[in-house]
Amino acid sequence: MQVEQLEIANFLQEHSPFDELPEDALNRLASSVEVAYYRADSDILKFAEPIQDLYVIRSGSVETYRRSGKLYNRLDEGNCFGQMGLMMNRRVRFPVKALEDTLLYCIPVDIYNQFCDEFDDFAEFFGSDENASLRSAVNNQQDANDLTTVKIASLLAREPVTLPTNATVKQAAEVMTEERVSSVLIVDEYKEVEDDTRQLVGIITDRDLRKRVLAVGLPLDTNICEAMSEELMVMDHNAYVFEATLTMLRFNVHHLPIMKKRKPIGVVSLSDIVRHESQSSILFVRGIFTQPSVHDLAQYAKDLPSVFVRMVNEDANSHMIGSAMAVIGRSFKQRLLELAEEELGPPPVPYCFLALGSMARDEQLVVTDQDNALILSNEFDAEQHNEYFARLSKFVSDGLNACGYIYCSGDIMATNPKWRMTLDQWKEQFSEWIEQPNPEALLNSSIFFDLDGVWGRTKWAAKLQSFIADKAQENRLFLSALARNALNRTPPLGFFKGFVMEQDGKHRKSINLKRRGTAPLSDVIRVHALAVASRSQNSFERIQDIMDANILPPGKAQDMSDALEYISMVRIRHQALTIEAGEEPDNNIEPDKLSSFERRNLKEAFQVLDKAQSFLKFCYHSQNRPR
Repeated sequence: MQVEQLEIANFLQEHSPFDELPEDALNRLASSVEVAYYRADSDILKFAEPIQDLYVIRSGSVETYRRSGKLYNRLDEGNCFGQMGLMMNRRVRFPVKALEDTLLYCIPVDIYNQFCDEFDDFAEFFGSDENASLRSAVNNQQDANDLTTVKIASLLAREPVTLPTNATVKQAAEVMTEERVSSVLIVDEYKEVEDDTRQLVGIITDRDLRKRVLAVGLPLDTNICEAMSEELMVMDHNAYVFEATLTMLRFNVHHLPIMKKRKPIGVVSLSDIVRHESQSSILFVRGIFTQPSVHDLAQYAKDLPSVFVRMVNEDANSHMIGSAMAVIGRSFKQRLLELAEEELGPPPVPYCFLALGSMARDEQLVVTDQDNALILSNEFDAEQHNEYFARLSKFVSDGLNACGYIYCSGDIMATNPKWRMTLDQWKEQFSEWIEQPNPEALLNSSIFFDLDGVWGRTKWAAKLQSFIADKAQENRLFLSALARNALNRTPPLGFFKGFVMEQDGKHRKSINLKRRGTAPLSDVIRVHALAVASRSQNSFERIQDIMDANILPPGKAQDMSDALEYISMVRIRHQALTIEAGEEPDNNIEPDKLSSFERRNLKEAFQVLDKAQSFLKFCYHSQNRPR
């Protein structure tokens, strides 16, 4: 091979998609390349002109334009252009001008087509969808994950055992013994179809027989309806094991009837899940509730980083990991509240303990602080009751800190009297933030608008979610202000779409993926979600609500979902690797330590965020709010 061709091959193998080519193919490609030079400000490609080459920038930089003359992109060393024209009748679609003196490698169209035919990765890179490579990366990530592809119905080993409503508890015990099952479904064949459970009216388990029959001395001929559980949690047969697991943990149920066409087809128990999955996150949650003291909880929490690493190594996706970590965080709060009430006595008035921020969104990771608050009954009397809730809040907050959920530096905790309010006071507070969106109100909105009930009267949290969704959707001034606020944190991309990294301090030459990636993307998603009155808290679920409302241009919501998943997974994997190395995990990654594949897709994800912010600005700054 000639020296010039060797130099070309060496350059190409440092850049996508050429870095994925076999060596002989790369050498073959290099031997066909021609070199072109353009002075600054000269036209390289003009609209609708014939095009015969794919171009790779060897040095210099270029600008590409839309047909209207509007700037489309800026590209520099290693970037390609011209592929759209080659795929569309070999006519230039995006005119290109040299921004400075520029040297180009020109790959003839025949060679380009030949490589697209021979190498799938090469062809996918130049797909017509500008975010195709990012989507491919996300899909490959998800395809590798067995947990997201296993349906809950696959765990069913038999048809459900059922009894009619006129059966007795003795008959239930006999059937359970004969069938060797731990639960029986109670059905009413004459019940009118009113909801998704159809004729299913209850469930009785071996635990119900112990607690509700034997322990209280009920006679064996007691009607089964007096002992069964009526408030059923059910799941559709298409649900995933992952979803069933979280439902069982969140609502503390051990048996889930599985429905198909509104008819029960089986029951999955917690022991079925445990047998199926080796995920110790489930066992870890169960262990939380067996810890007898705050000290024991704190000792137990030291294993949490290992649980996190195990989930990452088992290829869980970001939604699964975020949800599992949030469930674990809620469980620590719930156990601490149990311990607090044991020490302080029962609460003088009902209350609801709230989780805020990432825990409420089911997007919690291993590096986190605590954000929480209290909803108190409207019967709350500060003079009589305040001391109890101040002590309860301090007990929980100190316990969380001991377990690794550090104090919130902004004092967003129930220990702060400002964040212990009655339900009516919270509604007034949210109304004030929405109607008077000053900087402080907007800051609080980004924290308190993501809320979830953890303990006590959790329905009050759901009421607040509905109140916020209805109130915010009606207030265009508030949405516009919140949209402006969502533009404050920009993606770390420079003039040429290269990474902009921290230049000083401890994290020099790195990028904070939370501050510059997932957080601003969540901010954008929250604005659109409020605009469509979404009650969802999780960002992926909010995106689905946005898709259903059809307020964004085609493909944009999916792009945001892909970008959020990709940035989240880079952040998650970085934290897992840091923990495995025995170091303190953080949110800062060094792009130089990523592969070229990861750098390319990360840039693409940040570009999606950049465009999402631009669209948000267009929508809410120019009277073009989507409807």
